[in-house]
Amino acid sequence: MLVSQERGRELLGELPAHVRVEVWDGTGSVPPSAGSTQFWIPPFLSGSEMARAYAELPDLKVVQLLSAGAENFVEGVPDGVTLCNARGAHTGPTAEWVVTAMLSSYRMFPRFHAAQLEGRWDYAVNEELAGHRVLVVGAGDIPERVRRMLAGFDIEVELVGRTARDGVRGEDELPALLPEFDVVVLLVPLTDATRGMVDAAFLARLRDGALLVNAARGPVVVTNDLVAELASGRLRAALDVTDPEPLPEGHPLWTVPGLLLTPHIAGSVPGATPRAYAVAREQLHRFLNGEELQNVVGDY
Repeated sequence: MLVSQERGRELLGELPAHVRVEVWDGTGSVPPSAGSTQFWIPPFLSGSEMARAYAELPDLKVVQLLSAGAENFVEGVPDGVTLCNARGAHTGPTAEWVVTAMLSSYRMFPRFHAAQLEGRWDYAVNEELAGHRVLVVGAGDIPERVRRMLAGFDIEVELVGRTARDGVRGEDELPALLPEFDVVVLLVPLTDATRGMVDAAFLARLRDGALLVNAARGPVVVTNDLVAELASGRLRAALDVTDPEPLPEGHPLWTVPGLLLTPHIAGSVPGATPRAYAVAREQLHRFLNGEELQNVVGDY
C-alpha cells in the first residue's frame, strides 16, 4: 500500500505481515517499489494533478482519501478502482467553523479586530444570531452537525438535499426557499451539478443583507458574481474556500467589503489527521478481509 507521509505508517497501526507500506508525498513519479500498490492514501487536500498516479499504479484497487471532498480524484478513475472519502473525519471542526463564521460576521469581529490593531475604540451596535433563519444547502453529516450545533441559538434551520426526505427539503424547492432565509450555508460536494450553482441568479434571490457562508468548495460559487454583490453592499459572505485557490495577490476578494475570509482551514485541526487515518485504517482492514468498503464516492 501507499501513504503520503511517514506519520501515516504510525497512524495505521499494526498491520498484517504481508502488507508492505511505502511512502510517496506526491512529488515526482511513484517509486518503482510501490508500483504494485493496491491501496493508496493520497496527501490530504491533494490537487487534481495527483490523479496522474492512476497510470503509474496498474494494480490499484482502492483510493482512500483523507478528505471529505473527492473532486480532484473522480476524473479518470480506472475500471476496478474504488474511490472512497473520509466522511466523518472532519465533521466537527467544519461545523464549528460554520457556526464561528456566522457569529463572527454578525458580531462584527473582523471590524473590531481591525480597530484593535489600530489601537482604536470602535464602538458599534452589532447583531445577534438568535432570531435569524438559516438554510443549509447540503444534507450529509456536516449539515446535520451544523443543525445540532445551532439548536441552542433560538433559530430556525432547514436543510436542502438532492431529494426530499424527513427533515430535509428537496433541491427543487431551493429557488423558492432562498429569499426566506437570513443565512445560506453551502456544504455540498463539488460535482458537475454544483459547480457554479451559486451564480448571479442564485445570489439575486437572497434577501438584502443576507449572509452567504461557503465551507464547501470554491467553484460552487461564481466568484465574479459574488464580488459584484459584495461590492454593492447588498450581501455579506464568509468564505473558507475560494475560486481560484490559493487566492492570488491582488484578487478582489482580498479587499471587497462585507467578506470574512479564511484560507481553507475549517477542517485543519490537530485531531484531523488521526481521525482521517482511523477511517483509512478501518477501510484497509475491510479491504484485506474482503468486506464491503464504506464512504464510496459515486457518480464518477
